[in-house]
Amino acid sequence: MPSLAVESPADPASTTAVFDGLKSFNARHAMGGERARFNVVLRDDGNAVVGGCVCEVRWHWLYVDLLWVADAYRGHGHGSHLLAEAETEARRRGCTKAHLDTVSFQARPFYEKLGWSLFGTLDDHPPGHARYFLQKDISHTS
Repeated sequence: MPSLAVESPADPASTTAVFDGLKSFNARHAMGGERARFNVVLRDDGNAVVGGCVCEVRWHWLYVDLLWVADAYRGHGHGSHLLAEAETEARRRGCTKAHLDTVSFQARPFYEKLGWSLFGTLDDHPPGHARYFLQKDISHTS
């Protein structure tokens, strides 16, 4: 009989076993599910990272996991350039669609200005705010 256990902190070996099990299941049902990660990085003159876009490609979709620009560099188009470069790289890798999520105190209007559209909302996540889910057809350059 199987037993249940809560692991806190999570055991890395258990996490790997669950990840590998799901990956195997998914591979039987949907081809091309391998994850490929890449970053687009903005550096200052001293080579310090002052912005970046952390991305993942899976099933011909780009997932923008993180997009950040240091306060001193905001308002100069760097976020737009980071995202555009991520979309270009994703197209190079065969992606035609993209998705991301953002929180109400973050950047929803920024993404919508760049052609992203809302497809879902999770209210009170985090408490007092909303998490927005956006998507974009990136099959062509904008």
